[in-house]
Amino acid sequence: MNFITRGLHRAGHLLRAAVRGATLAAVFAGALAASGPASAAGKYKIFLSMSYVGNDWQTEAANMVKAMALTPALKDKIDLEVQVAGTDAQKQIQQINSMVQAGAKAIVIYPISPTALNRAIRNACSKGVVVVAYDGEVTEPCAHNITIDQHEAGRVTAEWLVKTLNGKGNIVMITGVPGTSVDRARTEAAKEVFAKSPGIKVIAEGTGMWSQATAKTELSKILATNSWDKIDGLWMQVGCFTAASMQLDAGIADDKIRPCAGESANGHRVQMLPPGTVKGQGAYRSFGYRSISYGSPPYSGALALQLAVQKLDGKDFPQHVTLKLPLVDNEHSKLCTTGSIDELRGGCSAFAPDKVPPGWFADIYSDETRELGLGAALNGKPD
Repeated sequence: MNFITRGLHRAGHLLRAAVRGATLAAVFAGALAASGPASAAGKYKIFLSMSYVGNDWQTEAANMVKAMALTPALKDKIDLEVQVAGTDAQKQIQQINSMVQAGAKAIVIYPISPTALNRAIRNACSKGVVVVAYDGEVTEPCAHNITIDQHEAGRVTAEWLVKTLNGKGNIVMITGVPGTSVDRARTEAAKEVFAKSPGIKVIAEGTGMWSQATAKTELSKILATNSWDKIDGLWMQVGCFTAASMQLDAGIADDKIRPCAGESANGHRVQMLPPGTVKGQGAYRSFGYRSISYGSPPYSGALALQLAVQKLDGKDFPQHVTLKLPLVDNEHSKLCTTGSIDELRGGCSAFAPDKVPPGWFADIYSDETRELGLGAALNGKPD
């Protein structure tokens, strides 16, 4: 019996030691898991899901996301992949679902629709994926949104145009990409302002797709039945530069060009500068163009990426981040002579024509993405 008792005692001791060893191994494994996917797999797998890309703004925004991924703070933490769906909501849904299956830890989205992607986004969130939409909003509650106040953008610019025309005149509207929350909010807000002004008449509308080229096509169609003599002002989500160029080509003098409430395209901003600030032939020069210019900042996608990584690291942020609306009028327009980060921080609003094309968007700087400037927007690399 003593032999048996001693045997049982020794077996119990070995069993307890094995359990303690297993427990330590489990604790060690748990510590590795708690350190997060970046430690286990090396980098966070993050996707950029883009919809419509046929304009300068989308190119800049994508470049700035890529540049943010290469900053010292993120380059060793993330693996970024870009996918483009175009204007097909179903394709963007399929791509998002595939991203989740491929092991995405975060998805940064420019959504083609505020609602069509909700089910795919909800599925991603249920798998622990951080989803952040930029510029265009999504209504799925689990996603984050980073935008300007698009309604304010439409309202403020429409109010400026009504005031500039002294409350009376015929105007033309050129809208954005149909179906997006951005286009809907801006257009609805502007029309509400115009409807309250009995002397203002919207005589024609066109769908500009946020493209200078498309805006020119739409304006040409409108001018086939409405001459410039019948137009007193323009409200354009994109295309003020093009509208001024068309008027100059038609022989209209600099000081007679119709006032335009529009976007932050660099050509538009250069035209707004005092006459002679930027000299040259043709339209890409300064002549004091009566305008107000606003923009959805192209850095919003880069900020979305930055905040998504912070959340993966354990630091949360609000479900909706509303960016300050960049607004420039003639009185506050200022030329960037070098394009340096310091100069951007100082508040310049337009770049010299030899630096960027006219359709390129000028509102590229934010203190929150301070490593990104001209080089980031042009080439996809941090400044």
